[in-house]
Amino acid sequence: MAQALNNKIALITGGTTGIGLATAKRFAAAGATVIVTGRNPETLEAARAELGDKAVVLASDAGDPAAIAALFEWVKKEHGRLDVLFLNAGIAQFAPLGDAPAEFFDRMYQVNVRGPWLAIQAAMPVLGQGSSVIVNTSISNVKGMAGASAYGATKAALRSIVRTAATELSPLGIRINAISPGPISTPIYGKLGMPKEALDGFAAGVVGQVPLGRFGEPSEIAETALFLASSASSFIQGVEIPVDGGMTSV
Repeated sequence: MAQALNNKIALITGGTTGIGLATAKRFAAAGATVIVTGRNPETLEAARAELGDKAVVLASDAGDPAAIAALFEWVKKEHGRLDVLFLNAGIAQFAPLGDAPAEFFDRMYQVNVRGPWLAIQAAMPVLGQGSSVIVNTSISNVKGMAGASAYGATKAALRSIVRTAATELSPLGIRINAISPGPISTPIYGKLGMPKEALDGFAAGVVGQVPLGRFGEPSEIAETALFLASSASSFIQGVEIPVDGGMTSV
């Protein structure tokens, strides 16, 4: 799949770190013109330095309706079309159900559910026959993980959107599918606010539930995204592919 995305225009939201950054590199290596977005000034600058001329890096808040609309207007003006859309941006906050503040749910719903829903709407005018939309969900949408009641609910809602969107986009020749990552070595774990010892214990507990016995790498999600973006998956529609080392299947 060396040049599987040759002459394709690909947009990755949340593309400045972790899975998004790894996918930007993989898409560029496969021949795509790549656009990535983020909202943290520090990671935006770091991504620009790391990606160089492999991608255009734009500041855009994936939970802000005005920013979402402006982003796809920019794509239309600059490129006239979009061949691949990877809705990867998302946030995760964890707390026991009895302790979680309502703000947890509201902010995650804004970024993880409403944002992608609005992005699919805004992207439709530039997505054409044969284009591919990929949505980053999570194994939390099928596992009752302690502390993830709000996060898991947003990812389950996102999975539902993919199903319905597949029905509506199919007549337009647009495919939409989801990737459901298990535990992946990304910066998100450093944002949980846990002391190092607690974080190490958490990681060990997670690994113990993975049949392959390790965390996945962002590059492994990127390879799955490339498959779904390319013509190799041309008869795949509305599915969710777990990339979790067997955590939800065994």
